[in-house]
Amino acid sequence: MTDLATYSGLFAAAFFAATLLPAQSEAVLVSLILAERQPLLALLAVATFGNVLGSVANWLIGRFIEHFRHRRWFPVSEKSLLRAEAWYRRYGLWSLLLAWMPVIGDPITMIAGVLRTPFPVFLALVTIAKLGRYLVLAAITLGLM
Repeated sequence: MTDLATYSGLFAAAFFAATLLPAQSEAVLVSLILAERQPLLALLAVATFGNVLGSVANWLIGRFIEHFRHRRWFPVSEKSLLRAEAWYRRYGLWSLLLAWMPVIGDPITMIAGVLRTPFPVFLALVTIAKLGRYLVLAAITLGLM
């Protein structure tokens, strides 16, 4: 497999793993680290960039989905949306540091868009969270932890 295909696959896995679509970037990253064919820093950069960009997509969806909130086909119930908004308001911006977590991370990034979290703050906190997760994963994979 060429480096371009490898990096593209990792980027796609990381991107989709950060959206509401089911995907696993961790398994892809671990297998590439163990293969030792690409530089570790390049793998971490591609995975982090893809994962953060996926979260940005969630933020953008949240930012503009409000226009459709009361439509019949809207995918989230009013009650669920209000509960998520209340949770985010309670825990605030710092909850974006949990954006790396399975199940809750993706909705947090979308609610941040709904509640109009300033993009620079969103980007900084989500990048810290996503990079931190991949650094820990790499350290465990390499036996450093």
